[in-house]
Amino acid sequence: MALPPTALHSPAAERNSQVILDALLQWLPAQGVALEIASGSGQHVAHFSAHMPGWDWLASDPSAAALASIKAWRPQGPTPLMLDVRQADWALPASHHRLDALYCANMLHISPWPTCAALMQGAARHLAPTGQLLVYGPFLQSGIDTAASNLAFDADLKRRDPAWGLRHLDEVVAVALDCDLRLQSWLQMPANNLLLAFSKATANSSKAPL
Repeated sequence: MALPPTALHSPAAERNSQVILDALLQWLPAQGVALEIASGSGQHVAHFSAHMPGWDWLASDPSAAALASIKAWRPQGPTPLMLDVRQADWALPASHHRLDALYCANMLHISPWPTCAALMQGAARHLAPTGQLLVYGPFLQSGIDTAASNLAFDADLKRRDPAWGLRHLDEVVAVALDCDLRLQSWLQMPANNLLLAFSKATANSSKAPL
């Protein structure tokens, strides 16, 4: 069935939805409550919700065009939230005030650096004690040569907006620790991306790595 004209299309989301889903199915329990930050086109949340029947997924984005697209991709899903991660109060509905998973893909490098702290602070507020913050995207890693394609991407981002750019993994981890979140595990993904799994530092962590 053809999608309405309000449906945005991300070729990257089309390519990576399944491989990310495969990782989530390994990492997450059979059921839970999840919030996606910066859902964009809505392709990820539509794909995940269709293949994770035990999970209650809620999408969010600060863009009205994105919210319309999310609804087009997932017409039977709950109304997505107009949410800027930098809001002091995310005003989540009661159903999603305590989250088993908080998922964010490809936001940190196309937003100002303070969004990283805002994401971590929101995760600290809203994750259940054993909840997971899952962050997907490209990162710079100390001691590891950055792929030429990622270097070119970083330069292009900075030309478009000096506040954008690939983030150093060590710096992201340090911001998370400031919010009592620690990097539990990470997974190398296609196209030089990483999937990072953070948990509350005080939580009992006995889960196997991704």
